[in-house]
Amino acid sequence: MSKILVVFGATGQQGGSIVKYVINDPVLSKQFKVRGVTRDPSKPAAITLQQNGVEVVKGDFDDSESVKQAVQGAHTVFVATISVYDEQIRSREYAQGKTVVDSAVAAGAQYFIFSTQPNTTEISGGKYQHVDQFDVKYDIEQYIRAQPLKSAFFAPGSFMQNFAHAMAPHPVGDGTYAISNVVTPQTKFPFIDINDTGKYVGAILAEPEKYEGTIFSAATALYSLEEVAEIISKVTGKTVKYKQLPIE
Repeated sequence: MSKILVVFGATGQQGGSIVKYVINDPVLSKQFKVRGVTRDPSKPAAITLQQNGVEVVKGDFDDSESVKQAVQGAHTVFVATISVYDEQIRSREYAQGKTVVDSAVAAGAQYFIFSTQPNTTEISGGKYQHVDQFDVKYDIEQYIRAQPLKSAFFAPGSFMQNFAHAMAPHPVGDGTYAISNVVTPQTKFPFIDINDTGKYVGAILAEPEKYEGTIFSAATALYSLEEVAEIISKVTGKTVKYKQLPIE
């Protein structure tokens, strides 16, 4: 009998990649019955999942009852919490993560996979504090590790897709574009095509005992922002340069 894999954010970038990978993998698709959780099961992406044999249910991190229902009968649960950048980012996101973890434990789930990040305050020796979108995920990870179920963790690098949105090159007024940041032009970043999430999480699902307690620090490649600007220039035909900003 197939085990139930519950994927929160099934129509999002990370969750969607996992669902697609599992249902198309000849081995995992037999081992797991995928239940995708989304806030709106009526939207086109959710309907497409249903048409591909995925059970789609409604679930909202802020609605504990919907979360409890979503994880009923689950063997394995995947969660990527979403950071909302306001004064409550840390308390809210931690509470949301805790709700899912507690619900999974209460439902008898045996394995939990969480999309985590390192504690920036800790690894910088206190130099960089209040990077809440990272630190809160580390806090949730530690909470998961203290629970009576097995777990593993996926830590993605910076999303390549961000260069089409939040990190997109901006016009500088002379027909050219710039990517701006405070790091040196040669500083390398770990970048990931977030559509590859399923490959990494799929490896955990295939060998859960092997990867119990481990963190997959996932990156497609290391690039400097100067190199990123060159790649975007080549692909788009537009002139894109990297501009280093002062820290202060």
